[in-house]
Amino acid sequence: MSKLLISQLTKRFEVQSSAPLLALDAINLDIQEGEFVAFVGPSGCGKTTMLRIIQGLESASSGEIVIDGKAINGPGHDRSFVFQQYGLLPWLTASENLGFALQAKGMAAAVRETAIEHALELVGLKGFANHYPHQLSGGMQQRVGIARALVVEPDMLLMDEPFGALDALTREILQNEMLQLTERMKKTVLFVTHSVDEAVCLADRVVVMSPRPGRIREIVLINIPRPRAALGAAIRETPEYMHKRTLIWDLLMEVI
Repeated sequence: MSKLLISQLTKRFEVQSSAPLLALDAINLDIQEGEFVAFVGPSGCGKTTMLRIIQGLESASSGEIVIDGKAINGPGHDRSFVFQQYGLLPWLTASENLGFALQAKGMAAAVRETAIEHALELVGLKGFANHYPHQLSGGMQQRVGIARALVVEPDMLLMDEPFGALDALTREILQNEMLQLTERMKKTVLFVTHSVDEAVCLADRVVVMSPRPGRIREIVLINIPRPRAALGAAIRETPEYMHKRTLIWDLLMEVI
């Protein structure tokens, strides 16, 4: 069944002393419950803007976004956002960063400790609850960011280039951990990336965007069987991976 339905989504930004900037133009997309959808496209094509509108951080100029049959009109605890630059509060420990998210949700203090412990364990950070962000590596900080998104138990994860600031090895490790998490938890995931490799490894479908104004150029189905996490690097040796990676790369080269 449809989890998220985007209909004719359009976004214009007002620019002083100039014509409005058209960032997104008539986006239509139907995303199913539990689906992992990746978005790739040139810089400035509106990928992040679209995520922010879905999260309720930006308003659309026109069109509609419906989640579980209800039009969204602002942020909600059914959606969690994971940022590229971690977004942790540096004066709070890992545990306190998660607790801050739960306080915003209104969760009782007696329940928060168990939820925080479970979320940190999910992302491999058991034992690091009392560490501050500056005491953690970049990969560990991003794990805290993912745990903070998961601790509020959202139905949907919105991830904006979450591994883009990491070194290549850490990025591949977290890609595989993300496969394990999402395949176990079966959450709906919208994932923005500039990496074709990452998109093909993680997603059920890859949405290829055109240059600004952002339009859907093509939607590519990835037929690598799940669960994929156990395959590790062998995913990149499958004929489906190699074929779809080449296809998406060629589509991007056509529009750049």
